[in-house]
Amino acid sequence: MRAVRLLGAALLLLLAACRASASFAAPQTMVAAAHPLAVDAGLEVLRRGGSAVDAAIAVQMVLGVVEPQASGLGGGGFLLHYEAGTQAITVYDGRETAPAGASPSMFLDAEGKPLGFREAIASGISVGVPGLLAMLELAHKERGKLAWSDLFAPAIAVARDGFAIPPRLAAWLARISSLREESAIRALYYNADGSPKKLGERIANPELAETMRLIAEQGPRAFYQGAMAAEMVERVQRHRRPGTLSATDLADYRPIKREAVCGPYRVWKICSMPPPSSGGIAILQILGLLEPFEIWHDKPTDLRALHLIAEASRLAFADRDRYVGDPAFVDVPVMGMLSPAYLAERRKLMSPDRSMGKVSPGVPPGYVERGTSHISIVDRWGNAVSFTTTIEAPFGAQIMVRGVLLNNELTDFSPRPELNGKPVANRVQPGKRPRSSMSPTFVLDGDGKLVAALGSAGGSRIIGDTLQATVGLLDWNLSPQAALALPRVLNLNGATELEAGTAAAAQADALRALGHEVQVRPHEGGLSAIRRTAEGWEGAADPRRDGVAKGE
Repeated sequence: MRAVRLLGAALLLLLAACRASASFAAPQTMVAAAHPLAVDAGLEVLRRGGSAVDAAIAVQMVLGVVEPQASGLGGGGFLLHYEAGTQAITVYDGRETAPAGASPSMFLDAEGKPLGFREAIASGISVGVPGLLAMLELAHKERGKLAWSDLFAPAIAVARDGFAIPPRLAAWLARISSLREESAIRALYYNADGSPKKLGERIANPELAETMRLIAEQGPRAFYQGAMAAEMVERVQRHRRPGTLSATDLADYRPIKREAVCGPYRVWKICSMPPPSSGGIAILQILGLLEPFEIWHDKPTDLRALHLIAEASRLAFADRDRYVGDPAFVDVPVMGMLSPAYLAERRKLMSPDRSMGKVSPGVPPGYVERGTSHISIVDRWGNAVSFTTTIEAPFGAQIMVRGVLLNNELTDFSPRPELNGKPVANRVQPGKRPRSSMSPTFVLDGDGKLVAALGSAGGSRIIGDTLQATVGLLDWNLSPQAALALPRVLNLNGATELEAGTAAAAQADALRALGHEVQVRPHEGGLSAIRRTAEGWEGAADPRRDGVAKGE
């Protein structure tokens, strides 16, 4: 049996090595996303003179058809835009919001205990006001070149004519038995005997095709107002675990433009998503903590590198869980959390030869007590998009309306409104945006030119994946595909997670000897990345998923 396990691990490593050499190079444009049909749609938009934002919309619409468990019209996202001419970065926040009827105790049972996670997810109470379409409309008005209606044509065709079920969708259909309880989902993705449709089987979603046709012709108002909005409200409010989503909540949703959170790392400038995302702050904290250790001298799977990445991540997650929430409701001490003096003080807790174990958050200067997918695109003008999009858990709230799966983003709030007698930063409040780990990221050089665009899917593990890929690109000078294929090490201020079947897992005993609690587990990934080269652009998608990168 041990020989079989070793053979399996060796095969996984061989596969990773093969995929790691397969970055796609192109002189002018690049699209990296989680499915080939979506990438093809984005490339066609770029060929027709579309912008990076135009292509991102086309890619997202196709992903909502072929990767419905991860993103779609019923969810939200964060989009970073880089304009080559001015070197300006614009942040578009399309995060879902809590309905006006939400309450801090909505995820507690009658005894004041948090609901079971699965019980909370598959429910009306988990549905937040979707923000994706409103955000994309704003970005398109400011950055689009092609007509809004044209960007939906590829997705409408795929939804109408059908597509072959990809590996990840097939796996999730087989894994989540509760999906069969939703009649619309059952009719679309399951056979009459209740068995899931299989890998490679063709499937169409004509209701979604019609929904997207209306949105293409009428704009987002077809989604946020009228019959579609009324149906969403009815399904949520009449669910066996009803939520409070209202027609007013939908009609009143507005996307927000924000300032990117940026910080230095060696010779580069790293820019990412600000709150309500915790990802940008955490990544910059981890990089700041790591910099004096000069891990570029280590190999990616050396014990020292894995240990230091895990320890720096542990410190960042302790602060994340304590301080980060929607900045409209919580004073997030961003500058204090990223200040060199604060990071230097926190770095004193790190030792190259011993784990600190679970840590408490620090007290940064300025603090006063009170399923997901990623798209990376570069257009012919050098403008770029880094766009992370989600409906939260696989298949969201497991509620389908007119072919659209609604999100369960409200489960990203903390279920307990207080901890140790203090309000939790990420507690539920009406109109509030839940904390996110989505971390769309740009790397700039000393002259402000774009070096790389990247990000990931994966819930709270997005932060570690994006961080490790960034370190791979910058410190170890790996190709995008090699950086994305790196064996994963993650720490969320608990156990150190090592990716099963990789060289990182081989360091489990050595890390335990340093004091780490270690878990070896499979890792689903979800990264995409684009990097500038002397010849143009190089792109890649995570080898753990179904995506690709292409360019021209």
